Amino acid sequence: MNIFRLSGDMTHLISIIILLLKINATRSCRGVSRKTQELYLLIFICRYLDLFTNFISLYNTVMKTVFLSSTFAIIYLMRSHKVIKQTYDKEQDTFRTQFLIAPCAVLALFLHSEFSVFEVLWTFSIYLEAVAILPQLVLLQRTQNIDNLTGNYIFLLG
Repeated sequence: MNIFRLSGDMTHLISIIILLLKINATRSCRGVSRKTQELYLLIFICRYLDLFTNFISLYNTVMKTVFLSSTFAIIYLMRSHKVIKQTYDKEQDTFRTQFLIAPCAVLALFLHSEFSVFEVLWTFSIYLEAVAILPQLVLLQRTQNIDNLTGNYIFLLG
């Protein structure tokens, strides 16, 4: 196993755990961009389409499942939980994600290693992941309120 991949996976996993613990402990998603979370869900769906067709290793399958389910859980809490959804600041989280998605899709159509559905979607997810944090950063800049757990989440995500 590549040590860089392992360390990247672990820091991303720790960032998601911190975010879930923050939302659960405070019963609030204040300071968290739902648009960034939705972009990450799109990234994971596009990248992990091969989850049920191509077994690589138990570690790979578990990590893919954890990233998909935990990101979905965060979005579910922010959209559907009766207490948490009331703390979401929709007026501040106004970043237009289509300005990130469209260029990444165009780039993936033209800059990829082979022209297949899986490869283009995987390439799209790589390009989108590079800019998916922007809605979160814009939200934090607008609200100017960064608590410790949100700051740790962003640090570990990067």
